[in-house]
Amino acid sequence: MTSKPALLDRVRPAAEQPLVRPGVDRASIGVLVRKFYSKVRKDERLGPIFAREITGDWEPHLEKMTDFWCSVILKSGDYHGRPVPAHLKLEDVTEADFEIWLALFRETAAELFAPETAAVFVERAERIAASLKLAMFFRLGPAARSGAK
Repeated sequence: MTSKPALLDRVRPAAEQPLVRPGVDRASIGVLVRKFYSKVRKDERLGPIFAREITGDWEPHLEKMTDFWCSVILKSGDYHGRPVPAHLKLEDVTEADFEIWLALFRETAAELFAPETAAVFVERAERIAASLKLAMFFRLGPAARSGAK
């Protein structure tokens, strides 16, 4: 007979491992974050959205995003924020804005990292974007909420 914990281990996906590659460290992730957000700030659609939310000194946000990406890529545990509530308050963000964000992120990762390393950053960014889009835009209709078919 299989024990319940052993059964759960077979269906539970393996935890992501830190990306251990030459040149991938907090410093290079900080460069990625700063270069990416420089592009975001210049973007005609995303720039005004971020300008309304981040007034004055951008450095605290850039450091928080560096912590976030170090946690995502290096599994550093540096980030302690709550991304979903922060994004839910952005009323003028649309689903299409995520495609702009991802395009800028893909471009920046490709400029800074070898293709196979950039692909890891992009794959994780795509999953994060999908998760945020679900949290922000997916709503069950009344029939789905009540269980009606």
